[in-house]
Amino acid sequence: MLRRLAPASVSSVPARYAGIFAHGTVLEGPARLVFLAGQIGVDANGETKTGFVDQTHQAMDNVEALLREANLNRDSILRVMYYVTDAANLQTLSDLRQERWNSTAAPAVTTLVVAALAAPDLLVEIEVTAGSNTL
Repeated sequence: MLRRLAPASVSSVPARYAGIFAHGTVLEGPARLVFLAGQIGVDANGETKTGFVDQTHQAMDNVEALLREANLNRDSILRVMYYVTDAANLQTLSDLRQERWNSTAAPAVTTLVVAALAAPDLLVEIEVTAGSNTL
């Protein structure tokens, strides 16, 4: 069974994107997989945070809110893809990951430096796949 994630603690999907975008999808069966759309530094009020650190914290907050909505937590993260628009921020990203998402069950990680994200003021996007072997 598939379930879409849309908690009130994450910005709502604009109506024009409702048919083509969900913040996350849960696949339930003998095991459960959760696929989160790339999360950005925008809070539940639609405010884009300023600066790489604040945007990264907000994107991580959004990921954690979506995981809670799926009854999972950071230890459930299986794979993370980070997209950053400036290679100069890679060390800062590494430091933030160490502070917030350091785990004995480290996920598979890919980090890409990209020319741009969906809006010119966005500096980071975090995409997560999480899972559990219990329902």
